[in-house]
Amino acid sequence: MRVHLCAVGRLASRSHERALVNDYLARFGQVGRGLGWRFGGETEVEDKKGGGPAGEAGLLQAALPPGGVTVCLDERGADLSSPEFAARLSRWADQGRGDVAFVIGGADGIDPSLRNAADLSICFGKMVWPHKLVRVMLAEQLYRAATIQAGLPYHRL
Repeated sequence: MRVHLCAVGRLASRSHERALVNDYLARFGQVGRGLGWRFGGETEVEDKKGGGPAGEAGLLQAALPPGGVTVCLDERGADLSSPEFAARLSRWADQGRGDVAFVIGGADGIDPSLRNAADLSICFGKMVWPHKLVRVMLAEQLYRAATIQAGLPYHRL
C-alpha cells in the first residue's frame, strides 16, 4: 500500500518542519517496508488564482491517486487514537487498497465537496493546528502506526 500526502501550501526546503516531515517519512519507509507499506509521494499545491477552498479542492482532487482511499484532515473529523489509526491503515492494506491519500487543506479548510467525497475525515484533537505542524504530526503518526503494526517499542500503550 502506498501512502500519499496532498497538501495546500509548500514547506520551505530548509525549514524545521520539512526536516521533521522528511525524518518521520524516512522512518515510516523503513518500518513500513516489512508491512508492505511505502511512502508514495507528497504533492504540494497552491491556488494562484485565488479560488479559495473550492479552487484548492480542484487542485487537491487532481493530485489524488485514482481509486485510492482519501482521508481528509479536518477539525470536524473523527478523533482516532494512534492504535485506531494504525488499525485503519492495516485494514485498508489487508483489503488490497493500493493507495491512501491524506489531504491537508489551506487556511480556510477543505471544501465541503472534497470533504464529503472522502472515505474518512480525521482530526488531531479539538484544537486548530498550523498546517505546517499538521504535516509533521501526520508524518509522525504514520511512523507510529507502522511501529504499532510491526510490534516495535516506539509506541508504548
